[in-house]
Amino acid sequence: MAVWGGSPFELANSAFGAGSFLVALMLFAGFVHSSVYYGYFHLESSAIGFDTVELALRSLRLVTFPVLITLALAVVLPRLPELLPALGIPPPVIRRLRRAGRAVARAYLAFVAAGIVLMLVWRYIQPFAWTAPLLVACGLILGQTSAAAPAAARRRRLWDRALPVAGAALFLMWVVALAAGQLGRQDAERDAERVVQRVAVLVHSTEQLSITGPPGLVIEDLGEGLHYRYRYSGLRLLVERDHRYYLLPLGWNHDTDPTYVIDDDETIRIELRPGTQPRR
Repeated sequence: MAVWGGSPFELANSAFGAGSFLVALMLFAGFVHSSVYYGYFHLESSAIGFDTVELALRSLRLVTFPVLITLALAVVLPRLPELLPALGIPPPVIRRLRRAGRAVARAYLAFVAAGIVLMLVWRYIQPFAWTAPLLVACGLILGQTSAAAPAAARRRRLWDRALPVAGAALFLMWVVALAAGQLGRQDAERDAERVVQRVAVLVHSTEQLSITGPPGLVIEDLGEGLHYRYRYSGLRLLVERDHRYYLLPLGWNHDTDPTYVIDDDETIRIELRPGTQPRR
């Protein structure tokens, strides 16, 4: 137990707390990404009806290589003083690294101040506005380390330590919201540009539907003798949920064109076909 520096109960409590916060972040990131993504197509993600598992899976879209590197560094850096001797790093180098680490920790107020300054110039730092709350969160976390103020850290009450940590968690959630929203917008814009590659949808209807759109939407009257008299083509599938199809016409424009919502009932027949694939 000495290796881990705590009792099994403390370790389990820490793991549960960290895991709960991570799950909450995943759900929050998935919700923000879905809201921004489908909002671009004039839809409410809550009305579509995603469950918690789907929201958590959508949050994995944020797990990019830089994020993984950052998480790895966040785990390794606190254990770096114990890891360096095992790697055979010379003691003088280790001492210099420790001094540098303490200097960074003691400059935690500079991180907070830099984040606040960036918030004041928020409109000028797009699309990197997420760096402002990230700096504040890093500063608040560094301020709770023993390297920042060793003597004061031992005299702090639990409340004095909990408040900055809670503040750091809120700022981290803000970072996640900004990153997820930015990525959701980018994904939506990319998919709108490549709408022709999505699953093609043919809608057959017994009654004429009151839908119009860009030239890519084709409306055909197949004649009175057919049960499904009207056929609508030139549509692409955005998402399907509970026999409800959310469709985009070819040539869809974010500023002018609607997103169609078709309920699959006895008056409607839906056919799904491959979209146009890019040449290789």
